[in-house]
Order: sequence, then structure tokens, then C-alpha cells
Amino acid sequence: MITIVDYGMGNLGSIANMIKKIGHYSEITSDISKIETASKIILPGVGSFDRAIKNLEDLGLVEVLKENVLQNKIPILGICLGMQIMTKNSEEGEKNGLGLLDAYVQRFKYQEDRKLKIPHMGWNLVTQQKDNLLFKGMESELRYYFVHSYHVVCNNVEDLLTTTNYGYDFVSSFATDNIFGVQFHPEKSHKFGMDLLKNFVEKF
Repeated sequence: MITIVDYGMGNLGSIANMIKKIGHYSEITSDISKIETASKIILPGVGSFDRAIKNLEDLGLVEVLKENVLQNKIPILGICLGMQIMTKNSEEGEKNGLGLLDAYVQRFKYQEDRKLKIPHMGWNLVTQQKDNLLFKGMESELRYYFVHSYHVVCNNVEDLLTTTNYGYDFVSSFATDNIFGVQFHPEKSHKFGMDLLKNFVEKF
């Protein structure tokens, strides 16, 4: 079962609807037993880092997610805040993240003469830095929808999958083994998002 983790922060219905459009079914749940038996995990998220981690802690989901991903090697896709909480920590808060890979989260930082607005909002290009089945068979020019003020920094360059430029290049997705994260919103990105979710569901 494709399991969308419900921890009170995310566009759950939009993701489930897009998965249905590509011919698959998913379950939105916070039930530990159902997450334990998931074949794929999607971790969405909109909001603040500390609140997200606290919600996962309160639901008893932190350890089951770690065990399923790190030990059982269940494929997981983090979306936006869901991607960020998969890292070790964030400048946005004080709590530790899930620590699924060696990365952290920082706020966009610009010199005073830069007029770029924060949050970074709207459509933008993503550029692949390595081959991965997540983008298999897709167009060379990929466009996705973003809404965020913080971004991931990977300590291991091998984990970096795509970059996007907003004043400077930042990590817009990462991939290592069964662990995937995207800063953009595939559920709001029309064909590009549908193709990405289809690859995640069918190729891993």
C-alpha cells in the first residue's frame, strides 16, 4: 500500500488525488500498524519544522518511520516540509529532524542589494545533477511549483539529485538509496508532478 503519512501538516488529499489519476491507490493514515506495513511512504508537509517533528513524536511515528526507511529499506518520498524534516536539523527550529540522511535546513540568505522575495513562490526550473529513476523518461526542461523560505543543504554531494536557482543554486531534490525528497510540490505541478509520482510509485 502507498501510505501518505497524516501528521496534521500537508496537502494530503491533493497527493492522493494525483496518485489516483496515475492509476494507483493510496491510504492517508497516522496509524502506526499501517505505516509499518507500507510498501511506499509519502511524507508531505506544510508549516514549521518543530511543529512537524512534535506532531510525529506525539503520534509515535518517529521510530517507526526510521525503522521502515533505514532498516527495512521502504522507499520514502518527502515533499516540501516533509523533505526538510528528513534531515538532521533546521535553522527554523530547535528540534532534531528524522536524520534519514546527512543534511540540514537553512533559510534563504541574500545580500541586502538582492530584491528577491521570501518565500520563494511559483514555478521554477529544476536541473538534474545525476541520473535517477525518479526523473526517468521525463523532459529535459523540468518545471515545478515551489512555496518555501528554507531549503536543504546536503553534506554529501552524492545525495544531491536536482538544483534550482533562486538567487543562488539550492537543493531542490535529493536521492540516496530508498530515500527521496523534493522541495517543490508535485501535487501542484501538473504533468511534471504526475510523472514524478508515477516514477516513485512504479519504479522503486
